[in-house]
Amino acid sequence: MMTSISPIVENTSHTAYLVKKAGLLSLPEELRFYILSFLPCRDLLRCASVCKALHRTYTSSSVLQYIVELSGQQLLRVPNTNDRTAISERLRLLRDRSHAWFKFDSHSFKTITFPIEMCDERKTIIDGHFSLWDKNTDLAWIIPIVPKRSQQTFAREWSPGTLCPVRYSDDVFMDPTQNLIAVAYFIDDETTYINLRALDGDSVHPQAAGPKLILSGSPGYDGNRFTTTCTELKGFGKHIALRRSLLISRIETWPLKMWQLQIWDWRHSTTSNSVLSDTTRLGDFCFLGSNRLLVVTIDLKIYSIEDMSQTPQLLACFQSPERWLVKQCLLPMDDIDRPQTQVQSNKSMHSSDPNHRLLCITTEANRVYIISTRIFFDFEGMTAETPISWNDWGPLNARIFQHPYECKIHVGGNRILQAFPIGTHMTFPDFPKEYELHMMDFSPIAAKNRRGLGRVVKEPSTIDITEYYELCRRSLTTSLPYVEVVSDRKMRAIDLEDIWLDKDNVYMLNNVDYTTDDNIRRLEIIGI
Repeated sequence: MMTSISPIVENTSHTAYLVKKAGLLSLPEELRFYILSFLPCRDLLRCASVCKALHRTYTSSSVLQYIVELSGQQLLRVPNTNDRTAISERLRLLRDRSHAWFKFDSHSFKTITFPIEMCDERKTIIDGHFSLWDKNTDLAWIIPIVPKRSQQTFAREWSPGTLCPVRYSDDVFMDPTQNLIAVAYFIDDETTYINLRALDGDSVHPQAAGPKLILSGSPGYDGNRFTTTCTELKGFGKHIALRRSLLISRIETWPLKMWQLQIWDWRHSTTSNSVLSDTTRLGDFCFLGSNRLLVVTIDLKIYSIEDMSQTPQLLACFQSPERWLVKQCLLPMDDIDRPQTQVQSNKSMHSSDPNHRLLCITTEANRVYIISTRIFFDFEGMTAETPISWNDWGPLNARIFQHPYECKIHVGGNRILQAFPIGTHMTFPDFPKEYELHMMDFSPIAAKNRRGLGRVVKEPSTIDITEYYELCRRSLTTSLPYVEVVSDRKMRAIDLEDIWLDKDNVYMLNNVDYTTDDNIRRLEIIGI
């Protein structure tokens, strides 16, 4: 990938000439700091290597070092915050946080308990809240678990029949950063709505274009009867997307399976022409920041969703390395800076760069693909009509892990938390005996400046993906570098239900212990 370099620092010899001619070193130190602070990270480091004087200028400035540290950790500085912390303290906190990730104590945690009925179907952790929805009973909850002092918190419970006008809802999406709950429900197979309400009450969301979003019909199959077999609702910022799996009834032939994905700008319109559909198997989809969408089918396709009045525009297609059956596509965006409600105006000093994050794809073959999203934002020389082969994009931008059983995994920015399955359960041979926590940091600065913490993995790794009853032997080699720390704590596989990760904590949800009479589940919160 090409990285742009400022013309004034194209090479160090030219830089030295300009420094001497312009008399940069004769300027007051404060002015030199100010001038250099406008340079990108790489150019700044080039300047610091020109001479001892400029190197001292860099090392004596917390501002310049803070710029480099943010870039190395692939973070963006958030402007206009109310935080008055000195830059030197921000730099220290940023460096300490990057190393604390590897030193967290998995044996030291606080515990929150839940009734057994509060941990079914759909559950997630976002912005210090635990949200849950159970499709079978149509119960939903949201509760604060690690609220911040400046943050609005929500504690709500929705009993059956209160989420939507019909008896059961079909999917629920909650976003506490926007005080939003979106509920999808079907009047019949051909009439679908998504209600938009505020989490802190039952009123229509104050920023919504209307009380409900209206779903388009099945494109290209007007007049055919169809049944919705599965739905999934996701959102990020101003966008909400609903995926439907459909079964189209046809006369004198087999029913046709297809999927439909519709995206709305829910703040500006209740209708949308931004619709994708196909008959190929849809594995999953996710938002890539505020204006792009990733759709994972047999390949990875990137779409622009800037214009809701038309079908999403295909920007690029990345060929998959195998005939995969995708189970899940993980790309949490909750630590990306975005517009928030007034009560949450006190933002952090930095946020993850949406162009430099990690995408996690899990497959039915118990393979985990970790992919750097930087490749999805640099299309120079590419055309949407020509698929990009795996050999051209994958080996240097990905790392693949093969597990004997299903693993637990979650992503946060450039960090990965994996629970590796170990051994075989004696009573249930299709399940592992234990899980072992592996913490991985894929940010460039982690592998370069690990400071004795963790194991740096730079060497390529190869996995076997032989198909068709071993008639076609194939292997994949990947080499995206990372730093890894393995926790000394092991958990029984039957005890661990799920794991999550954000920039402040690791969360582990335990299964119900039926040997006791309390019938509760426990959420362990481990500070990092």
